[in-house]
Amino acid sequence: MNKRFLAVVGVGVVGVLAFSAAPAQADPTGTPTYRTLAGVGSDTTEGVLNGLSEVVVDGSGTKLIASYDAFGSANIQTKATGCSIARPAGSGAGVTALVASLDAANGCVDFARSSSNNASSYAGKNLTYVPFGVDAVTYAVRGESLISRKLSKAQLTTIYNCGAGANYKPLLPQYGSGTRSFFLKSLGFTDAANFTQQANHTCIGEADSTGKPLQENNGTLMTDAKQIAPYSIAQFLAQTTAVVPDVHGKVVLGQLDGIAPTVLNTASTMSRDVYNVIPSSKLSDASYASVFVGSGSQVCANVNTIKKYGFAPHSACGDTSLKTP
Repeated sequence: MNKRFLAVVGVGVVGVLAFSAAPAQADPTGTPTYRTLAGVGSDTTEGVLNGLSEVVVDGSGTKLIASYDAFGSANIQTKATGCSIARPAGSGAGVTALVASLDAANGCVDFARSSSNNASSYAGKNLTYVPFGVDAVTYAVRGESLISRKLSKAQLTTIYNCGAGANYKPLLPQYGSGTRSFFLKSLGFTDAANFTQQANHTCIGEADSTGKPLQENNGTLMTDAKQIAPYSIAQFLAQTTAVVPDVHGKVVLGQLDGIAPTVLNTASTMSRDVYNVIPSSKLSDASYASVFVGSGSQVCANVNTIKKYGFAPHSACGDTSLKTP
């Protein structure tokens, strides 16, 4: 796990964030309607990919990226014909949709957004996880909560082992969420679809007040002062500065292991790399290479856009060494 980390607001990042007047659109708008590279997946990185989709263009100025949000309408149309698919919600669902498209050879999904390294789950699928930014995860509670704003990873582990008592109601986002998977792994747990039905984890909630699977990084869905949930710091930063829709609601971020979530710090307990996942067979394809591959790619060159959405640029942006087994 890479320890580079954007915790929350460094002075330089604030300056970049502050100039944005309105959040990016949820799904592609404008021309062209359908684009060369259609991507789906992570909630955490959908905002920054939406932003990059506005500035990554070909030699004639035509936009190349179409990035579809994790939540919205039930289905999305990614290409002009034959590509109406169920909207993938989260990193795992996004990579699975990419694999399904490759297996069907239908060209409906060209890349996936992933906020965790889940390459081992896709053995034999010939994918490359290309890093472009660094995020970190901490915990969120409601502003009126009596839960301490200073917890250790060990204390979070106890809470998510249901050993901290009735004053805590731990939450997890939907299964398949990269934030969920990364958070649980950081606490020493192995994620699974039935994780909250396992012994010592039955106190954990996975649904919002309407009974729907809990969306990651959405503080408006936390309605109880005893609730505690993982939260992407980059997402919180982008929400509270209105470069993406502000859904932080009344939650605040806690200080994890003595590291305040409002300073740039390279020693976060839960720093993580974020990725665009592409078919390994496309690494030399001109469209993919110009957008994703290498430090000179358009994604990597747009440092200010990456910072604008709360992420730190990755020091090895565009590296193609991380492949599925």
